Amino acid sequence: MLVNSRELFKIAQREHFAIPGANFVDMESIKFHVGTAQELQLPLILEVAESHLGDNISLEDAVLVGRKYAEEASVPVVLHLDHGESFETCRRAIDLGFTSVMIDASQKSFEENAAVTKRVVEYAHAHGVVVEAEIGHVASNFNENDRESLYTTAEEAKAFTEASGCDSLAISIGTAHGVYKAKAIPEISFKALSEIRAAVDTPLVLHGGSGSGDDNLRRCAREGICKVNVYTDLYLAAMAAAAQAKAGDYLALRNALKRGMSDCLKHYYSVFETRRIK
Repeated sequence: MLVNSRELFKIAQREHFAIPGANFVDMESIKFHVGTAQELQLPLILEVAESHLGDNISLEDAVLVGRKYAEEASVPVVLHLDHGESFETCRRAIDLGFTSVMIDASQKSFEENAAVTKRVVEYAHAHGVVVEAEIGHVASNFNENDRESLYTTAEEAKAFTEASGCDSLAISIGTAHGVYKAKAIPEISFKALSEIRAAVDTPLVLHGGSGSGDDNLRRCAREGICKVNVYTDLYLAAMAAAAQAKAGDYLALRNALKRGMSDCLKHYYSVFETRRIK
């Protein structure tokens, strides 16, 4: 069933688990992710980042295929635009039929970020769509010398949610996008997470889940994170499965990719202790 994340996150907050935000890059990965959620009978945030739109999949194709598989599923599936870079992109996604959008203005000033987020929120809410925003900066490569400056503070989170009205908030507590240098597991600031959770009622999101350590992520889910984004590990797992299979034809290769992604997503469902939602 196609839904937005509002009620899902309320349940996740109350019962202390997280839902995976599984990124797709083409129509096949949409089917793989929803199929895994369906098999396990667990909710899913099915998402595509604006930076991945292009030759592999367009925004129009993403919503056409994403809505089809979400609507046919017997489990709750949210169709989410990840890291929308402008009001215009978010508006287009909303108009096409996404049920959730992220406006990522985290590299702008606090005031600019809050202003553009509020503008997206007003448009989205008028169309029954929810909005994720981000404050603090989840780096693409973790800079050990700039660790503290990347953390979101409780004061910033409280002020931002009040100013923007966002429905969920991605915070920076030590993770990074992409592959960690030397495959090191990051140091998560659970102190920052605890302080933010105490300061705001807004559901919290963690980006950069891949490679961040199962124990870290399980604890994040138990201590207030409602959604964890996973992209890199899904596609590394697909490539590893393909290499191991040594597929001699397209269908064998496709099945190996599907198996790799599905096994990885199943693993994270277990780590996040995701529960069934009717």
